Order: sequence, then C-alpha cells, then structure tokens
Amino acid sequence: MYKRIILVLLLLIPMISSAQRWKRFRYEVVYGIGATNFLGELGGANQIGTDYFRDLEISMTRYVLNIGMRYKLSQYTSVKTGISYGRLRGHDNTTEEPARKNRNLHFRSPIIEWSTQYEFSWMKETIKSRYKIRRVRGRGRKGSEIYFYGFVGFSTFWFNPKAQLNGTGKWHALKPLHTEGQGLEEYPTRNNYSRFQVAVPAGIGIKYNIDKSSSIGIEYGLRKTFTDYIDDVSKSYIDKEILEAEYGELSAALSDQSLAPAPPGVDGRQTYPNQQRGDPTDNDAYMFLLITYNYKLQTTRKGLPKF
Repeated sequence: MYKRIILVLLLLIPMISSAQRWKRFRYEVVYGIGATNFLGELGGANQIGTDYFRDLEISMTRYVLNIGMRYKLSQYTSVKTGISYGRLRGHDNTTEEPARKNRNLHFRSPIIEWSTQYEFSWMKETIKSRYKIRRVRGRGRKGSEIYFYGFVGFSTFWFNPKAQLNGTGKWHALKPLHTEGQGLEEYPTRNNYSRFQVAVPAGIGIKYNIDKSSSIGIEYGLRKTFTDYIDDVSKSYIDKEILEAEYGELSAALSDQSLAPAPPGVDGRQTYPNQQRGDPTDNDAYMFLLITYNYKLQTTRKGLPKF
C-alpha cells in the first residue's frame, strides 16, 4: 500500500513541477521593430474614401520601434505594457480618385505611444529546456512551441502633423496654423484639437520559443482613435481671407493646396469655403506590425523580476 502511494507521488511530482514552472518566468522583456500605416482622409484607394483596410495605401508605410514588459497572469493570459515610437504618413498623390487627388493635401507625423494590453489565448506556452538534446526531453515541454494570442487594451499617444508648402522642403507644424478655422469666432463649433489622444489597440500575435528564455514573434495591432485630426484634415474648407487675416499667409496657403480648383459640381473637386475637405463622421486609425524578440526573466520569491 505504502509503495503504491510513494509511486503515485513520484509520478505526480514532475507533473506538478512542470505545471508550476511558468510561474518562475512570469516576466518578459519585449523588443520590437516593424512598420506603421495610417487610415485617414489623405490618399488611399482609387475610389471615394472608404473605411479601414479598403483604403490602405502600402506606399505610405513607415517604421516603428517598441520596448516593453510582459507579465503572465496565468498560462493563458498576460498583461503587456510598453512604449512605441514611429512615423505616420499620408498623401493625396497616391490615389487616382479625382476629388482627393485634386485636393493634394499631405502630412507626416511622429507618433509616440504608451499602451497597456490584455493578452489571451486558448493554448499553453511551452517553456523549453535550456539545451536541445536529441531524444532527451527537457522539463516543462508540455504546451506548444508556437503560441498564438489575441489582445485588446488602452493607449495614449502624441502626434504632431506637419506639411510642406508646394514641395518647398520645409515642414510646418499644422496645429498652430488652425487650417480648418479652429478657434475662430465665425466657427464656434471648431475647437482646437489636442495632440495628446487616447486609442483602443486590438490585434493578434504569434510567438515561437527558441529556448527557455528567448522567443521571437510577429504582432499586428490596429489602433482605433477618438480624433479625426492626426492628418489635420476633418471638416470643410475655410475662407482663406479669414484664415490669412487671423493666422497668416502660411495658414491660408496650407489649408488649400489643390491642383486645379474646379467650379461647383465638376467632379466634386471644388475647394471653396464650406466645401468638403475631410470626413468628420469617421475618426482616424493607425496600425503597427511588429517583429518582436522576447526574453524571459526569472521571478524572485517576492514576485519581482530578476535582472
């Protein structure tokens, strides 16, 4: 009887040890590099502006860098927080849709984002042994070497849209120029926008474990924002004489850089006061595609990461 109990305990000990192994590696440092893209008023597909991916312009892809920390809540869930720095870009010369191409507006902007996201999966992530030895299984190999997950979260970000005047080479910050009449008494509903905003990131990721400490991955996330001014375009054109009188010649010039203003009703290309300049019914969005390197840190008895 006692021998059977001892035998059962001996069989259970490795299983319990394996099940608890993930708790010794709750923390991961995450490094990422990848690409950004922007979904807003400027540029896009060769059609009237559409929502989300149907209006994606690949040529406007720019870079993003990321560093963060992941903490495993369980074998199926984690929380990750991190900081990203990237660039966003949009230009009407990338589309053949007549009205937007004639509008000829453009922008570029840095983007600095701090985000926290909740990650979830239906599968356990394996923790490999330190070395791969043929025909020898390391402890804790239960689970998958390839790990899929989804995520949703909250982020804050800063941006600063800029544009050139007729390709002169100098980039001008657009917010201080009030190109859509923000702050004018004649347009009381047009308030100044803030360059600090919030967003909801959501997406998917995949990781492949190299050894017990390291993994590589790919992560895609869309950021749904609550502003329509990342590209400084949202509503309608303002009388340029009013803009020039209140904010100067540069404001008036950058508010309308159309190629050939057409009479009202011709291809929708008119850029006169109160004509459509953007689409205020649809806020801007941007996305990150990251290639990541993840390094696990041992957890101390106090529950802190061991560097």
